Amino acid sequence: MIQTYSTTIRRKEMDAVLTCMVDEKIGPGELNLRFLSSVKEFFNCDGAVALRSPHMALKYALRALEFNKTDKVMISSLAPSWHYTSLVDLGYDVLVLDVNENTGLVTPEIVSKGIEDGGKLLLLHETNGILPDFLNLMVLNIPIIEDISQSAGSVYSFENPDAPCGIEKRKAGLFGLYTILSLEEKDVLTSGGGSVLMAPKRKEWSMLKKYTDEISKVELLPDINCALAWIQLKEFPKNEMIRKEIYNIYYRASLSGKHKVFIRSKKSDSNLENVSMDSSDSENEKEKIQKDLSSTVSNFPLILSSPYKDVKMYAQKKEIQISQTFEDSVIALKQEELSSSCIKAKSLYLRCADFPLYPRLSHSQVAKIAKILGTLP
Repeated sequence: MIQTYSTTIRRKEMDAVLTCMVDEKIGPGELNLRFLSSVKEFFNCDGAVALRSPHMALKYALRALEFNKTDKVMISSLAPSWHYTSLVDLGYDVLVLDVNENTGLVTPEIVSKGIEDGGKLLLLHETNGILPDFLNLMVLNIPIIEDISQSAGSVYSFENPDAPCGIEKRKAGLFGLYTILSLEEKDVLTSGGGSVLMAPKRKEWSMLKKYTDEISKVELLPDINCALAWIQLKEFPKNEMIRKEIYNIYYRASLSGKHKVFIRSKKSDSNLENVSMDSSDSENEKEKIQKDLSSTVSNFPLILSSPYKDVKMYAQKKEIQISQTFEDSVIALKQEELSSSCIKAKSLYLRCADFPLYPRLSHSQVAKIAKILGTLP
């Protein structure tokens, strides 16, 4: 059976962990600092701290922002469930937003409505590695905390007359006041658990540093985890290239089926409303849209047009395991409560399936999965 998920851990990653164990320096120390140096270089942020959980990262981001607990924090209904539970545990009021059915993301229009309903801050999850319409989100003039756990490495291009050729390219994680990079098992980068909290700019880093300078070692990410995360970050470009090659194979195979994929275009969400894989667009146009893989490929989600259980049973007969893409999302956790306000998210939760996509897959396994994608019921 080909498993749905598998962390990309090779001998090189394990060697780093074993060396750390042999040196008997597994608590937060030198490797924590070395990892953070690589993080700052990779993401071009001003400062960062590696912590034991994404919950802690969110806690310190909110502290640095001095965000009032009487104000509402907006989150996506397709964000991981820890967004909701952590905010509630920290004593904040949560406003859960619906999503665009073509991208799985909150749009400027949805967030604008959330602001009208009292939202004062946006915890922005970049679901499935797809980037939102940042420019129109920024003009809403509300504080944003980015969660790039699935989009680390994604690049957003936009017009800027001061940039070379009039186009500026900026990595995910540099649009919010603070950025959370979860390092849990199914995230695009993993340390076996933990997170990084980044401050893209100096002003925000100086605010955050007041708190991080006093953090107990109990809250910092241990060196044994940092060793794995450090090598994972160094190997990210190679692993991402493999994931994108597999994605393209899967995408082409899925065109002959009756199911849809999420849109990964840089078009604004207003334009995306008119784009669908069920539209009369030619195959070449569909291919052109999906060739834009400046977004990170963290998985291969398919939006099903037939019951999930039927597709799962068919895949299992072919020895391929699939899972619900949003089985650990906010909408999954609070389905009954959010059914009427997050209709599109609920629909995606019920009919979106993840197929195996990770660098350790063999050529024969990729070919087998691609064949199944084109023949799904």
